[in-house]
Order: sequence, then structure tokens, then C-alpha cells
Amino acid sequence: MPKLSDTMTEGVVAQWHKKLGDTVKSGELLADIETDKATMEFESFQEGTLLYIGVEKGKTAPVDSILAIVGKKGEDINPLIESDKKKAPAPEQKKEEPKPQPKVEEQPKAAASAAPQPVEKKVETIPATTVKSADGRSKVSPLAKKLASERHINLGFIKGSGDGGRVIKRDIENFGGNGGGATFSEVEKYTEEPVSQMRKTIAKRLAESKFTAPHFYLTMEIEMDEMIKAREAINAIAAVKISFNDIIVKAVAQSLRNNPKVNASWRGDVIRFNQHIHIGIAVAVDEGLLVPVIKFADRKTLSQISSETKVYAQKAKEKKLQPSDWEGNTFTISNLGMFGIEEFTAIINPPDACIMAVGGIREAALVKDGRVVPGHAMKVTMSCDHRVVDGATGAAFLQTFKQFMENPVILFGLNSI
Repeated sequence: MPKLSDTMTEGVVAQWHKKLGDTVKSGELLADIETDKATMEFESFQEGTLLYIGVEKGKTAPVDSILAIVGKKGEDINPLIESDKKKAPAPEQKKEEPKPQPKVEEQPKAAASAAPQPVEKKVETIPATTVKSADGRSKVSPLAKKLASERHINLGFIKGSGDGGRVIKRDIENFGGNGGGATFSEVEKYTEEPVSQMRKTIAKRLAESKFTAPHFYLTMEIEMDEMIKAREAINAIAAVKISFNDIIVKAVAQSLRNNPKVNASWRGDVIRFNQHIHIGIAVAVDEGLLVPVIKFADRKTLSQISSETKVYAQKAKEKKLQPSDWEGNTFTISNLGMFGIEEFTAIINPPDACIMAVGGIREAALVKDGRVVPGHAMKVTMSCDHRVVDGATGAAFLQTFKQFMENPVILFGLNSI
């Protein structure tokens, strides 16, 4: 099993392109491997016959365990297989932890390749309650009691219309539309899906970030009227349509150039201040988030940023990003504005010291020259690693960013569109 990314510890075989006994040439596609970030093609380094498949389709194996054996037809491969088994336990044994006895409603997890199966749990019917009056006489007629039991109706919810409040047949028949919608016997359902390699890595990295880096948050509101006008003017003549996210990437990159202490990372014994500016852009996919990186973003035009972002977004959705596409970020942007989110906080994406959460542009009442006027505003919240960035440093960065966003002529004068 090859190590196809810097954070990969195990992989899943998504597809085999060869079967046992097939001839394999060097450089020929052997299998598709799902890593923590993408599904990548794996080519054989050897020539020969496929003698052994160590990981079935849909199964997981740790890095460096036997994926397959290619050799001469008829070659004895048993010593190699036995040696691998002794070297390390199976991945299930390595990760398995003592589990409590399953409850009645639990069912075994399906294999990774199987579709999730609904699990059902029968909820016990609430037993009919016998209510007695002060003189000891039952306040439910025998026939009403029998009907309630058949229809799974809790007598405690019925107000009797008989003598002294006694529940009679008529009350049962009239309850909840002849009892049709008032039963207490229902079925709870849920599905379970195996955790993908991508989701495992996202969970691990974000947990490490959240509980290791001391986060603090800075929020700022930005007036967007001038930028809205500027974008409309640009898109009226530009060959490549520019999004607000492209403009934000450009403004962040220039703000980092003016505030280099934010373009940094915690390295244990040292703080690294990056002189290059690589902006990670969080892209939502079915299984979580991927963060492709716009490298040297401060040197690129809006058109170049826009084109790269579109390509990365498509590759991310198709799980075709390569390691070079997601490595090297020095600052990250997470934009949920297109989903109607006005304001949120994001978890820092290691090794960055900061991440900016961008909300949507909304109509707002703005104060200009002492008067309240209608306008548009956008909120951004920057999460900072307090080991690297102090409050004043982060605030200075946001002030620069605000200036660029509210004065497009300054931002767009730095580079051609």
C-alpha cells in the first residue's frame, strides 16, 4: 500500500483494474486507491503476473502492507505473505478497541462496499392504564379496555364521556379519528455508513487543531457597496467572470503582504514567517472539506485566481486533486456566504496560524456622515492561533483587509485584472 499523501496512514482500494492471473506491465494501471483526500490511480512498478491480491475492493489496509504481489507465474509467494502477516497485525486488529455488548437494537456494521442498511427498533406499546374511581370501580368499561388494547391506545390520554367520567366504547372509537392516528407503536429507523478515509483525516486534523492551538476570534463588518459596483464593472468587460470569493482571495493575499506576521505558523521551537503567500480555499464535497491552494496568490491577477479556483473546485468534487494541489497553504479562507450564512467561526487549518470565515453579503442599515442609509455589508471572522498571532496583530490585518474591500481602486490598482 503506497503512501500517496503526507498525512496518509492507510488506504482503501476503490477499484482493481486487474484480476488474479492477469499479465501486468510496468507503468500499467493496477488499482484506484482512496486516500484521506482523493482517489488516486496506482500504477505497477513491476512486470509479471498478478499472483496475489492482499486488499479486496472496498477494504482498508495500512501503508506499506501488501497490496498485491506481481511475479513469475507459479512462483511460491507463501513465505512473503506469512512474513507480512507476522510483521504487523491486520488493520482491523490494530484499530479495534474493546466494545461494549451491543444493545438489542444494534446490528453489525455493513462492509465498506455495501450500501447502508436501515436499522429498525420496535418501540414497545405503552400498556393500557386501568383507572379506578374513589369507590374502587373501574373507570374503563371492559369493552373499551379491549378496544384500547387492540388499537394500542393509552387509556391515560382519553377523557371518558360515561357516567362519572368512565371511558366507554364510544370514547375509544372517537379518539384520534377512530384511533387511526393515535397509536403508540412506531418504528425508529437509522442508517450507518463506514467512515471514509477523508472524513477520518478531517476529524483527526481538526480535533488536533482545536484542542492544541489556543483559538481566539476577531470579527469585523465591511461595507460592500463600492465593491459590488466594482465587480459589476469588471464583469461587464472581463473575459473571465470574477466572483466575490476571487476578490476576497486577492484582498487577503495583499493584506498578508502588508501584515507578514499573520502569514506564519507554529513549529514547536520556532515560529515560521512565510515570505511566500499560498491561500487555501475550503471547498465542500460530499464527504467533508478539501482545501486546494492558490500558490503565490499575491502575484496573480483576479482572472488567474478565478480560473484556478474553478479548476480546483471541479477536481475536488471529482476527487482528482493531487498532493501538489492541497499542500503548502500559509493562510486559509472558508466562505459560506453563498449558503446564506451571515457569520460563523472556523477551525484553524494546520499549519496556518489563521483562517478567515466569510459570511454572506446582506442588506444593512449603514451610518454614513451621521446619517443612517441603506447599503450592503459583509461580516468576516478570523480565527487566530494565539501562540503566533496576538490580538493587535490580527486586528491590524483585518483593518488592511477592510480598507482594500471598501476601496476597490486601491486593491485593483496593485495588479491588472
